[in-house]
Amino acid sequence: MGIQSATTSTTVEYPTQPINIMAPASPGGGWDSTARAMQTALAATTNQTVQVYNVSGAGGTIGLAQFVNEAKGKPHELMVGGLVMVGAIQTNKAPVNLSQVTPLALLTAEAEAIVVPADSKYQTMQELIEDFKANPTAISWGGGSAGGTDHILVGLIAKAVGVSPAQINYIAYSGGGEATAAILSGAVTAGVSGVSEFAEQVAAGTMRMLAVSSEQPIEGVNAPTLKEAGIDVALMNWRAVFGAPDLTAEQRAAVIAALEKMHASKEWQDALAKNGWTDYFRAGDEFSAFLNNEITRIEAVLRDLGLIQ
Repeated sequence: MGIQSATTSTTVEYPTQPINIMAPASPGGGWDSTARAMQTALAATTNQTVQVYNVSGAGGTIGLAQFVNEAKGKPHELMVGGLVMVGAIQTNKAPVNLSQVTPLALLTAEAEAIVVPADSKYQTMQELIEDFKANPTAISWGGGSAGGTDHILVGLIAKAVGVSPAQINYIAYSGGGEATAAILSGAVTAGVSGVSEFAEQVAAGTMRMLAVSSEQPIEGVNAPTLKEAGIDVALMNWRAVFGAPDLTAEQRAAVIAALEKMHASKEWQDALAKNGWTDYFRAGDEFSAFLNNEITRIEAVLRDLGLIQ
């Protein structure tokens, strides 16, 4: 048993039939666009029909439950997911979790950004953090849903600078438009979202980006990393692809080989460039180890934020 199957006579032919990719979210979002980019690239590299379907709700956990129940042992069934799902499984007390599917490959990632309106008194991340440490509840943070990536980042920042996450004044908005309006009007002190969400406002000079959450500075983005600003935090909003439950080692190796071929394709590289996605590809055991670390880290933050017991 083991992953040596790729070099032995037990190599599984793959794919031998059409591939189905579930995007466990509504059309138009990040998981959906990831699934559709995979659709184009896999169709080109496998010469098979590739279909995408959407099952939305509860941070991806409704789709995950359906996938766990219906895809067992089927290597031609794939599902896109990511960091948001890790948090949603915990906060929604989902009946299923990611240990029930097969981690295949990490695909892309986007850094988060912390912004303030252009007329804010805060010129640097350090200035914002000084006031946050002095009076945590006086600083309000606007971002996406409670327990989502934006909220998790603020929790990690609080922990890193010695503020109790229970004291965070976080205001959750259901859509990017609402959050942007709140930031621009000064209804919140600072905003948190993916770097691309704020790019237009920053370019137009209506918002100032104080920091980004990547490990390394981002080319073309005029903002320090949190680490450069003296806050020991990095967080990427990653997206990945999972296989069905109960795949054999040979099936898993065969699907991963197809995904590696997809990743190397011109179609996939074009999609990365067009969408401004960071290439974060890690497959197989390397992705499994990364996933386990993320689950542990996110669980700890959500507990600190009082969102799970």
